Amino acid sequence: MSIVTFANVGLRYSTGPEVLHDLSFELEKGSFHFLTGSSGAGKTSLLKLLYLGQKPTRGIITMLGGDLATLPRKEMPLLRRQIGIVFQDFRLLGPLSAFDNVALPLRTSGVAEKDIAKNVTELLEWVGLGDKMAARPPTLSGGEQQRIAIARAVINRPKLLVADEPTGNVDHDIGVRILHLFEELNRHGTTVLIATHDDEIVSHFQHPQIRLENGTIVDSLRHKARSHERAA
Repeated sequence: MSIVTFANVGLRYSTGPEVLHDLSFELEKGSFHFLTGSSGAGKTSLLKLLYLGQKPTRGIITMLGGDLATLPRKEMPLLRRQIGIVFQDFRLLGPLSAFDNVALPLRTSGVAEKDIAKNVTELLEWVGLGDKMAARPPTLSGGEQQRIAIARAVINRPKLLVADEPTGNVDHDIGVRILHLFEELNRHGTTVLIATHDDEIVSHFQHPQIRLENGTIVDSLRHKARSHERAA
């Protein structure tokens, strides 16, 4: 069962040239993919389409059972709440504690404080920051800030999680640990797509790639085949 389907999707900003061309692919429910390609290949633009930050110029996107072109506007907020986003620059609120940063999506959704306390505490412990709940982001390391961003992205238990270069601001060992967190989320049923240009770190994991070059998909099968060979 597909959770996302792109059919001949293109994207241009304003009157400029297309930055994405004829994208056609599917993300199966519960799958884990890397979105790879060099800087400028179009990875961030593709992620914007996936987290509904941008509308396609042409083509059809079906997401979580709905055609985005015909989905009623009043249903868009509900759809967005089913999508978790981890940005490269974290986008944490400096004056707020780690706890309050993670709690923010629940508070904006009107969840009761007693439920917020339970869910946020459990999630921060799960990402290894149970002892940092009162700390503000500027006092934490890059890896710790990234784990807070991950916790905030998944606090609403999204069906789809997209991440833009989540290991770009941390060293290699921390990056591998962060990707293991994404794998754990995936084992609990979340569909995961991670954009990265770090081929070396991708080589540590046996997940298929969707590879972009100049705004178009050039390979979505080769890495999957190699991974199956390694696993055999």
